[in-house]
Amino acid sequence: MEIKIVQNPISRSDLQHIATSQFGDMVKAVVDVSKRVMALGGEMHADEEAHLLDQGSRQEDLWGINLYPGSTDEDWIEFDSMINIRPSQKNRSRGVDDPERRRRIIEIARALVVG
Repeated sequence: MEIKIVQNPISRSDLQHIATSQFGDMVKAVVDVSKRVMALGGEMHADEEAHLLDQGSRQEDLWGINLYPGSTDEDWIEFDSMINIRPSQKNRSRGVDDPERRRRIIEIARALVVG
């Protein structure tokens, strides 16, 4: 599937369509916390990260998540990506360790996926 940059809100049903065409119940996404956009549709987070970098994003602003459009609000975002391992930014896990950064990612994802 072609990588799509989400700048304007999309519906959960659109997100579910992307999930069904790829992994079944999940969509990999990379959020640019500075530009407040999200890349979807890559087979790997690294593909989406590279696409955003080509579009002028800065690597330190990009964070990988998984979205589960069929899950409840509390469970629909999973912080688990190899691109998140960044000791230079004090992030030593595949998650997002900084609570403020996690909050911003959740806020952006909720603004870009509605319904």
